[in-house]
Amino acid sequence: MTTSSADGTGGTGGGKSTAGGQSTGRTAEERTIRLDSARAGTGPATWGQRAIWGVVTRLGDDAPRYNLRLDLPLAPPRTAARVLADLTELLRMHDSLRTRLLPNGADGVDGLEQVVDGSGELPVEVRECSEADAPAVGASLMEELAGRSFDHAREWPFRVGLVECGGLVHRLVLAASHTAMDLWGEGRMLRDLALIEEGESAEALLRARPALQPLEAAEIQTSPLGRRRDEGARRYWCERLTAGPKRIFLNPADPERAATDPGRMFPNALLHSPALAVAVERVAEKLGVSDAAVLLGAASHQLARMSGSSDVLFQVVVSNRFQPAAAESVSTMAQEAVFLLTDADKDFEDAVRRTRSVSFSAFRHAGYDKWALEREVARLVERGEAADHSCWWNDTRDPADGPFDTVERPGAPLGELAGRTVFSWPTEFLPRVNVSVAVDVLTAPGALELCMTADPAVLSREGMERFLRGVEESVIAEATARGDE
Repeated sequence: MTTSSADGTGGTGGGKSTAGGQSTGRTAEERTIRLDSARAGTGPATWGQRAIWGVVTRLGDDAPRYNLRLDLPLAPPRTAARVLADLTELLRMHDSLRTRLLPNGADGVDGLEQVVDGSGELPVEVRECSEADAPAVGASLMEELAGRSFDHAREWPFRVGLVECGGLVHRLVLAASHTAMDLWGEGRMLRDLALIEEGESAEALLRARPALQPLEAAEIQTSPLGRRRDEGARRYWCERLTAGPKRIFLNPADPERAATDPGRMFPNALLHSPALAVAVERVAEKLGVSDAAVLLGAASHQLARMSGSSDVLFQVVVSNRFQPAAAESVSTMAQEAVFLLTDADKDFEDAVRRTRSVSFSAFRHAGYDKWALEREVARLVERGEAADHSCWWNDTRDPADGPFDTVERPGAPLGELAGRTVFSWPTEFLPRVNVSVAVDVLTAPGALELCMTADPAVLSREGMERFLRGVEESVIAEATARGDE
């Protein structure tokens, strides 16, 4: 099973129409997945559930852009009964797919509870079409399922659609709320579904690789040990925010625009680089750090050189899957770490080497009660003591997947690969609260991609391109200087 689309940004469509128009498939009868006698229980929501529930509920009608979406071709095609049986086993295996979230406290957040249903029914949308139309119908059905908000109190955070051609399912379409899983969890879910399709049972898979379930995570987090971790993480955050730069961009591109154009669109840039995929691994090996540290260090170095602030601070998205059971979890566990690198503009190699130790410390403090932290940060902001924390870094790659699949390795020299870089402007986004710059690291066949969204009041399109190309050039230059041609 391969993924044809797995974009966590979501859409805002609804009903049976999409941005591209009406679905071309004929609606067949609605089927149902029935689940009985699975694990069940009620308890406090986890830190991850609370954090993302707060985000999506505040977004209102814009919440669907956070939904996860998958349009999966099935090879070979199979019967609907077989597909639904496999999905039933998947639901039995991972509690997060059948967990509802109920606000019951005075403020609707501190009292957020999770309810894991052991029994229930999940409706399945079915579309019939010709084999030639299946890709288009699958894409349309995916937008339909993911383009609607989830009612987290009343429905499971998981939707299923099938595209049938001649009595067999050719495409499986899945949509999930971000409260059910993050991108790392999505990867585990796809792996487990593939194993189930090969004949494995949920019981056997969990016996071989126990996965942390949300109720278990909440029990740990509400224990004395969990409370100490939460307090330590929030203390670490506040210390770094107090020590960090009050302004990172000392010479913003258009400071008046922030006040006069509140509806300004944020451009989105994409750098597709085969050379960077090769160079980053070589630099990591030579410096004795991870390729993730090379990229974050290179970004910090470039940001410091461009912004005018020698100290930089990123909110870095962390998977929080450092223990074996957590690594197997299909749930939402990712949260942000506060990463503060001083004197980042001085020397590239030094910035990368220090990124390793600084990020280790930051990642150890990436699990916490976000709502409690936000109250503390708000007090720092009111007193003028908080650093600029509007820069975001999200390396979406999964360490469990191993190194890049660089089709060029050992292949062409870096100089030749560098000529194959493609830079584009895929889209624009609505303004984002407390975001000046957000960079995602993505994988692509034979390449590495850097995707950047920025506030035009802070950084122009020219500046965005200069940043992304600067990161690429610095890593390639370091690899070349060390004898890699």
